Order: sequence, then C-alpha cells, then structure tokens
Amino acid sequence: MLSGIRNEPYLIINLIFAAAIMLIMAYSAIFSPEKDNYPVVCIHEKLTGEPCASCGLSHSFSLIVRGKISEALQWNLYGLRIFIFFAAQLAMRVVFSVIYMKNKDIRRQLISMDIAGSGIIFLIAFWPLVADLIARFH
Repeated sequence: MLSGIRNEPYLIINLIFAAAIMLIMAYSAIFSPEKDNYPVVCIHEKLTGEPCASCGLSHSFSLIVRGKISEALQWNLYGLRIFIFFAAQLAMRVVFSVIYMKNKDIRRQLISMDIAGSGIIFLIAFWPLVADLIARFH
C-alpha cells in the first residue's frame, strides 16, 4: 500500500496536510490556556505591544478542543471558523484519498473538486481574518 502512495503525488500531499493538521490539533490539546504554556508567541505583539488579528488563536483552538466554545470566541473571534476549516480539511484529506484510491477513472475530476472546494472553504473561513488584517494596516 505504501509503495502505491509513493507514486501518487496527490496522496502524498494529502498525507502531509493531514499530518500537519493533526499536529495542530495535538498542539491544541497538549498546551492549555489554564497553564498558558504555549511555546509559540506572537512576534507582532512582542515587537509592538499590540495584539494582531491572529492573537489568541492558540488559546482559542485549545478551548475548542476542550469544548469551551464561548470562551474560545473571547480569545479570538475567528478561532472557531478557522478550527472548523482545519477539521473539515482533515476529513476531506481522508475521504478524498479513499475515493481517489478506489476510483481511478475520476481522479482528475476529484482533484479539481478538491481544489475548488478547499479554496471556497478557505475563503469562507479566512476572509474575515484577512479583512481584519487589511483594515489594521490602512
């Protein structure tokens, strides 16, 4: 099975994305807002003293993993929608990979649907954050 994956760039990319998302989820589960023991700090906030639009995402993700949604939204307004994006992407990586392996005749269409769907979900999830970042610099 693994030798078949080595010859399929689409499956390799899906595996890398799925692993990265699982690392994000693990990071969110391991580090807690209660202990405030996050190893990654906001460079912008350290340099300017001002929070940026993405400040609090680690706290927000950690709280979402723990089921504390309303608290998560207090840390970062965009946290839930971005977390849902990553959760959806993880599910899509698994589902699309299985369909890809089982249906050789629709692989091109599947990849096109994956790209289009992922792009749309990305825009829906990240546009408010991007718009906030743009507004802060104007």
